[in-house]
Amino acid sequence: MYKKIVAGTDGSETAGEAVRQAVELAKSLGATVHLVTGLEPRFDDPLPVGDDAAKETAADRIVREAAKKVADAGVTVETHSKIGDGASAITDLAEEIGADLIVVGNRGVSSPKRFLLGSVPTKVAQYAPCSVLIVRTT
Repeated sequence: MYKKIVAGTDGSETAGEAVRQAVELAKSLGATVHLVTGLEPRFDDPLPVGDDAAKETAADRIVREAAKKVADAGVTVETHSKIGDGASAITDLAEEIGADLIVVGNRGVSSPKRFLLGSVPTKVAQYAPCSVLIVRTT
């Protein structure tokens, strides 16, 4: 049924809960978890906006820390980091690898930003190329 599960993470506790539930599901199905994070340059970021190598290093660190927990649980894991917003990183990866399921947490950005930008889970549900599990983390 589900053999390739994409789980989005930003290193937060709520994302950690979504990853934990993706791991439990993967264990029961013998699936591989593909961890992904997307990082966008910010205006208040101390790194130069065009410094993709530094951004990838931060993204790599986030997925590497989450991957250790997944591997410790006995689940096969692959890591992916992408420059860009979280929703695009998740849906793009799911399409690239032919994922069967995406798992994300329900927590979005704060209300004013949500109004302007939309939340990651909302965007993922709208644009996903496969089924989506939105984990209630709050």
